[in-house]
Amino acid sequence: MAASVRAAGRGQPGVRGREQGSAVVDFVLVGGLLTMFFLAILQLTLVLHVRNTLIDAAASGARYGTLADRGPGDAEERTRALIMTALNPSFAEEVSTGEVTVQGLRTLEVTVRAPMPVVGLIGPREMLEVTGHAAVQP
Repeated sequence: MAASVRAAGRGQPGVRGREQGSAVVDFVLVGGLLTMFFLAILQLTLVLHVRNTLIDAAASGARYGTLADRGPGDAEERTRALIMTALNPSFAEEVSTGEVTVQGLRTLEVTVRAPMPVVGLIGPREMLEVTGHAAVQP
């Protein structure tokens, strides 16, 4: 019985010999693929964080600019300050304000144009545009 088991095991050394060391290659390839996948998810998370931060800063600046003793210049300044506090100052270079009418209401609109982070916080300029609105007090 023991001889038959040994014979069966010795009948396939050629097959095992060709696959020997393939686990190392598989590990390296799968590890590299998983690393790239993880970094892509991390970058997407960073893009969403930057976008949400810019939207919040624009909306907060618009609300600040519509207070009774404030104006569009104050809204722009507040938006820039919030962006510079949370992100890189290069994200606060293109901030503009203007009055628009939305559904019959006068509103203050704050628009922010910022770089789209492609590699870390580095990316093409003015690719990401967000706006914030607030109703102007009569």
